[in-house]
Amino acid sequence: MAFFRLSSGDVTGFKVFFALLILYGLISYLAYSVIQMKFITPLGFDAPLDRFSEARAIEHVRVLAEEIGVRQEGSPGLRQAAVYIKTQLEQIKERAGSNIRIEIEESVVNGSFNMIFLGQSISLTYRNHTNILMRISSVGSQESDPSILLNGHFDTAVGSPGAGDCGSCVASLLELARLTVDSGWIPPRPIMFLFNGAEELFMLGSHGFMTTDRWRDTIGAFINVEASGTGGFDLVCQSGPGSLPSYIYSQSAVYPMANSAAQDVFGAIPGDTDYRMFANDYGDIPGLDVIFLLGGYFYHTSSDTVERLLPGSMQARGDNLFSLMKAFANSTKLLTAQERESFRVAASGSKGERPVFFDYFAHFLVFYSRRQALVFHSIPFAIFLLMPLLLCLRTGSLFRSFWSYYDFIKGLLYHTSGIILAIVFPVTFAIVRLLFTRNSMNWFANPYLAFLMFVPCSVVGLLVPRIIWRQFPLSQDASALALSREELVDEARFWGAFGFYSLLTLAYLVSGLSGGFVPFLLSVCMLPAWITFRLSTNFFGHQSLRSTACYVVPLIPCLMYSVYFGGFLAAFLIEKMGMTGSLPPPYGYFVPDVIVAVVVGLVTGWCVGPLLPVVGKWLAKLSIVRFLLHVTVLALAVSSQFFPYSKDAPKRVVLQHTVQTLDANQILGASYDFAVVDSNSLMFVFKHAPEVVKELHGNRELSFDTVNQSDFETWKGIFPISALFSRSLKFPTQTEDVLKQYRYFPHLSIDKSQVSSVGGPRRVNIEFSLGSLKEVWVAVLNITGPLSNWSFANNTIPAPVKVGNGPPSYICRLSGAGHENWKFWLEANSSESLRVDVAVVDLYLTEPTKKLKSLFPSWMDITTYSSFMSSYIF
Repeated sequence: MAFFRLSSGDVTGFKVFFALLILYGLISYLAYSVIQMKFITPLGFDAPLDRFSEARAIEHVRVLAEEIGVRQEGSPGLRQAAVYIKTQLEQIKERAGSNIRIEIEESVVNGSFNMIFLGQSISLTYRNHTNILMRISSVGSQESDPSILLNGHFDTAVGSPGAGDCGSCVASLLELARLTVDSGWIPPRPIMFLFNGAEELFMLGSHGFMTTDRWRDTIGAFINVEASGTGGFDLVCQSGPGSLPSYIYSQSAVYPMANSAAQDVFGAIPGDTDYRMFANDYGDIPGLDVIFLLGGYFYHTSSDTVERLLPGSMQARGDNLFSLMKAFANSTKLLTAQERESFRVAASGSKGERPVFFDYFAHFLVFYSRRQALVFHSIPFAIFLLMPLLLCLRTGSLFRSFWSYYDFIKGLLYHTSGIILAIVFPVTFAIVRLLFTRNSMNWFANPYLAFLMFVPCSVVGLLVPRIIWRQFPLSQDASALALSREELVDEARFWGAFGFYSLLTLAYLVSGLSGGFVPFLLSVCMLPAWITFRLSTNFFGHQSLRSTACYVVPLIPCLMYSVYFGGFLAAFLIEKMGMTGSLPPPYGYFVPDVIVAVVVGLVTGWCVGPLLPVVGKWLAKLSIVRFLLHVTVLALAVSSQFFPYSKDAPKRVVLQHTVQTLDANQILGASYDFAVVDSNSLMFVFKHAPEVVKELHGNRELSFDTVNQSDFETWKGIFPISALFSRSLKFPTQTEDVLKQYRYFPHLSIDKSQVSSVGGPRRVNIEFSLGSLKEVWVAVLNITGPLSNWSFANNTIPAPVKVGNGPPSYICRLSGAGHENWKFWLEANSSESLRVDVAVVDLYLTEPTKKLKSLFPSWMDITTYSSFMSSYIF
């Protein structure tokens, strides 16, 4: 067979290829072990009282997630969790010595404000949400002393027991509070632990704290503890304002897990945290946002259970937080709100610059200021510009430096084209595969498939320009520079690649982003590798594998970081592809695979790219390219036989029992509405859930053409999450069970109406009753028409939400239990009618709905609730 008839050069190339494969395999295993927290030894129940114990913390998680269970607004579990937390704090207080003061407060917060969430402008009004605060201080401290706040929320998403999000956060804070007291440490500054009960409702608990609490202006720094999964890296995703929080983190974190690139991309990820309330919208408090990022398969699902928590994660979090808490408390730069304002005025309003920082395998953290970055990140580009002049000094001809620049730029273009092709090739293969298969995201439950499919073809993309290079001669006479042609080619290749990374570093710097440390690290590590390679050629020869090894070995620390950083990014992204939204066909079907292909290609580019200037000459063989393409095709074929989902990587489905009502006790109709939040559509769901189809549709054919599709307004109760849905389906259902369960339905009524003057604004006073609903999570009002003012959000209406060419609409979400009806007024600036559409989400399910949910296979996670909808004209 021709494939196996290899030349000596091909054999050498394959030796280098497999040697590198072993090297990357070992590095990948090391990176995987660190990312999976294998290097952390969790402490048990018998750990010393002056140490944070993961076992003790997990016991709190077990109570919250198993004994209490779901803790959404409207559910009894939310109140039970508040009682449990306060009881634990009271027990800690009883053990405190006489030299510290402990204050515990339970507060009920109310408020109303406007915000932008998921790109949508909405108004939020809430009442009777519970916050629990514990303040620990020395007996000699003053009420006005600057303090440190640690925040975590104890409510959960709909249908989730919330072991990771955020039972793990609450448990960590409870264990830290115990540790603070039992360790005998007397905090030099007050420490406050805030357990807020309404984060999942768009950060209402933290808003209530920042607008009403008596200690809010004393906070000098904060740490927000969050979870977007069940463990892994407790990554610092946001820090600021200014550099103080990240600097203290760099100096005190026991297991540093942070990089400034996370903050560059955080705004592009759907979602938000309480960090926003403390540092941006309602305060300028310096702080950190630390988040569990792995285990995203279970985020906001019923599978977010104690068993899913990644061992070692909470231990690392607790050790970090205790050290950080001490460091913040000892900092002389801690300021109250008034002191920060005075300092800002004196500094002409500057909030400070964002520093650059990154951890290396969670063992140490590199930190430098923005000003230092201006110098450091400019050095590689300066070297790139000066090197042609230095190389041509041996000839004494400045004219030759021009041709050196020309060759260097040609090398830069070749390296750039290789990086681009490293992305284009995986994307192309991903699209081609989807044209011949029924399912997308086959790698979702088996992430290694994504690497197996896309890494080989990405390497092909990197090598193609090296093969083409041979067809184009260099511009210079190699003999004139006392170099062989191969040496001159290597010079051009190396400095072209070096120039690419230095230019990329400079681009990050100019754009104001903080992730430029990645290409900067690559370019910095390439220099000593190139020096050792050039020196080694004097001993081993230019074509020696030993010389090549002398280039590769100094690059190993850089390659380790690239695999570590890139592997974590790819793993995190793959997990999140299960909840990116069901984009409209035909292109929405391709989006997750294309995104993963792009990221894997990019990661391959920065993991392999630095080696190519020297190693590329061994790998750029047609036989190796053919081998990699064979592996790619085989991987694509094999991956198509894998099922996208499993119990450990569930498919997310939303089931809404929609009830259309008229006034307080009439039903106009009811339906079951379904939606998914990834690219495999509802037809995929129903294909694998035949019992559900039989229950809903009998034995009739099921397709998008034979079933009514739900309109956008159907999902108003979970706006703006509904922006993630497309092609949702509606199945009519009976109403008898609803009538048996509820005596009254949510409804609006006019208290009184008055016109201020002829032709002036018209005000309508409205009373809103939630009827006899059992577990109300949220009520959403969609007001359409000439609205000029209302009683919400301090009489400030948000930006309108427009659907098509219709009149503007304004969205207000109401939440919070209470026996009294909601009362508000709307004001119109003309005689035209105001239309108010109401959607109330009730977490209670009728028996038929529970039965329908139970018919789905176990690898699907079904978020289920009831939505009562009605419309009114005023």
